[in-house]
Amino acid sequence: MSKPTIIYVGAPEGFEALAETATAADCIHVEAEHDALAAALKGAHGLLDASMKVRIDDAMIAASPNLQVISCATTGSDHIARGEVGNRGINVNTLREDGDLLAGITPAAELSWALALACARRLPAAAAHTRSGQWVREEFPGTMLNGRTLGLVGCGRLGQWMSRYGAAFGMRVLGHDPYMEPWPDGIEKMELAEMVAQSDVVSVHVHLSEETTGLLSPDLLAGIKPGAIVINTSRGAIIDEAALLAGLESGRIGAAGLDVLDGEPEIDQHPLIVYSRSHDNLIVTPHIGGFSPDAVRVVCRRAAEKIMAKLGL
Repeated sequence: MSKPTIIYVGAPEGFEALAETATAADCIHVEAEHDALAAALKGAHGLLDASMKVRIDDAMIAASPNLQVISCATTGSDHIARGEVGNRGINVNTLREDGDLLAGITPAAELSWALALACARRLPAAAAHTRSGQWVREEFPGTMLNGRTLGLVGCGRLGQWMSRYGAAFGMRVLGHDPYMEPWPDGIEKMELAEMVAQSDVVSVHVHLSEETTGLLSPDLLAGIKPGAIVINTSRGAIIDEAALLAGLESGRIGAAGLDVLDGEPEIDQHPLIVYSRSHDNLIVTPHIGGFSPDAVRVVCRRAAEKIMAKLGL
């Protein structure tokens, strides 16, 4: 009897974890590119997606008659079309329910804090300044975070890590999360609009859903504390990006640090990218929040275990 085939897209460290775990399957590492993945999936029984770069559309699923399970080494799966997946009963797994595993996975929270620090101290612009041979520190006044207020949109695992970082820096920590019970220690519970109006740093840590799409709306951002820093390492569509751009242009929003954009990875002419090319109050990174080799190995091992369980191996 031939072995089932599992396709993998993502970093090499994740493929190593898959190969070590799925010894009863043929594991194939495929480039994170639409046509390459579509061709590979035609004969596959499972997919471990640690990339999220490729939109998995209905046509791709329809052309993969043996596919039984898609396991994402992430907490989100909004890049997967649900029509054909639902029609076929294909199992789609994420790590969203794996709280035991994720409790120690901190790279996304660490990047969120790094972006907050980089915005507060204008680090990219200051580094570019010295690379150009200049040394005028007066051009880069920074914001002291001690005594300021951190507002968390979402107080789950990542939000709670951020609350610890904020407390360590002497910040008052506010939070909005209508679903969090019991409420975590060290975070003052507050309605979203009130929290945004009081926060010097607003950091987003919620999953993308119909409810959270556009959660940071034009009206909400219009009421943000003047000069506030906005951080988003969750999903681009959670923030109304046109309103965010308008706030940056007007100065109402002092700076933003983004690891995600709506429409990524096709971003060359994205309005926020275009703006960032000539303004140093916007930092954009290419969705690297969860990308740490150590973390990739751990989450891909768990995602592989879910595939093996579904395939009965």
